[in-house]
This record gives sequence, structure tokens and C-alpha cells, in this order.
Amino acid sequence: MLSTTWDGDLLSNKHTPIISVKNLTCGYDDTVVLKDISFDIMQGEVFVILGGSGCGKSTLLKNMIGLYTPMKGHVFYGEKDLVIANETDRADIIRRFGVMYQMGALFGSMSLLQNVMLPLEEFTSLPHEAMTMIAKSKLAMVNLENAFYKMPSALSGGMKKRAAIARAMALDPQILFLDEPGAGLDPISSAELDELILNLAHTLGITFVIVTHELESVYKTADRVIMLDKDQKSIVAQGDPKELRDSSETLLVKRFFHRMPSLGKATDEAKCLPLNEG
Repeated sequence: MLSTTWDGDLLSNKHTPIISVKNLTCGYDDTVVLKDISFDIMQGEVFVILGGSGCGKSTLLKNMIGLYTPMKGHVFYGEKDLVIANETDRADIIRRFGVMYQMGALFGSMSLLQNVMLPLEEFTSLPHEAMTMIAKSKLAMVNLENAFYKMPSALSGGMKKRAAIARAMALDPQILFLDEPGAGLDPISSAELDELILNLAHTLGITFVIVTHELESVYKTADRVIMLDKDQKSIVAQGDPKELRDSSETLLVKRFFHRMPSLGKATDEAKCLPLNEG
């Protein structure tokens, strides 16, 4: 695993937080989606945010990467708080991570090589030849070395997701945020994407933060998870997903991990207490 520094803060192992979310409340306008949640993400781990539809997974992600401003709380990258960072610090934080959005968000009028080169053209002053070489190497990392000049319209869903990951890696980020990476993929393509995530995490030491509800992928890739709940607006479980599946005594958590039908809101709430470890 790579040893990296963040403005003097050693981030060298899975016992060191690379992201700390503290007492975060977020939502839209006056509507609170998540209230007063706290958790850490460790260097080099695959960390998954999961939960039912409408529980706030994507909202949390957007607050963590600075697309939305929280109603309250903090998102620390090392010692820097993205929520209150000045323009210089904010730019430095954002340069440390890459994002793959749910549909890939590739530019349809550009080849894969051109798509991956975009962050390099915007944020570096490298010669064109160097940017081309870097972009080709990122595409090769995601097994698209034979598709440099293909247009997005010519790609399968799985290839588009891999190309989007290559673009997110263009600036050598320490953290990759993936929003529903397996959405819309067939089982084989989804399994191939899982293998890619594990390979990148293990060989490059990249920290992954993944929003998903696909349990098979979660069991295969995740070191730790947090589970959000729409009604409680909070974290109701966190830890190893297999341990939560096999050992949790909380009805809501058991029902989710075992894909059990609801017994009714009143019954579920009576048997479920939120867990919110800071």
C-alpha cells in the first residue's frame, strides 16, 4: 500500500482516518435528510454507504465532495475542513479526490482518450505528449487499452463505467468516490467492476467511497459500511457488512441485509434503535 502525506499529516495505513465526517446535518432547503451523523473513513479501505431508496446516500456523497453545503457540521480531509475551507484549501482538497457519477458522465463528442485527458488539460501544464501518455496508462489500468479512440456511444455499460473511473484517476487521487457504480450493469459486467475496484485498492492504495445498494457487490468489495435510514435520518448500522448480515440483532438491519419484506413501519421502528458512533 502506498504511503501518502497530506500537508504533513501521515496517512499510511487503515488505522488512520483520511476523511472524518463530524456532526453533519444535510438536506435541501428546509428539509433535513440526514441529521447529526459522524463517521471516519480510513486510508486505503473500501468504504460503502448503503441503505434503502431515499435514505440520503447520494445527498451525503454530494456534501462530502463539496457539491452541496451542509446545514451543519464538518467534513475533514486530514486537518482541513472542506465546509469552511478558503478557496486555496478547497482547491487543494478537491484535487486529492476523483469522482465517478452514476451514469459515467462521459462527453459523447469526445473519444475515451480525450475524456480522460480533460482533467489533465484543466489542472496541469504538462506537454500534450505527457498528457496523452498518462491518459493511455489510466485507460490501460481499467482494461481499456484497446479502446483509446472509441466514442462513448460505441461502448457497453461496463466499459463506460470503467472509462469514467479512468478519468477520475487522471490526477492520481488519493480517494475515489463512486456513485452507484454497478447501476444498470449485467451480472458479469458488475462482477468485473468489483474486481477492478479491489485491484485498484490493493495495488495503488486508493481509498474508495462507494454509494450503492447492491448487496452482492458490497459483500465482495467493502471493508466497512454505514447503513442509512430514511425515517430515522441517521446511521443505523456500521461495520463489516458480513458481520452485520450474520450477527445484527436490529430488525431493520437484518431485514435489509437478508432482503426480508417489511413488517410495517410501526413494528420496525419499535425494534430498531439508531447507532451513531462518532
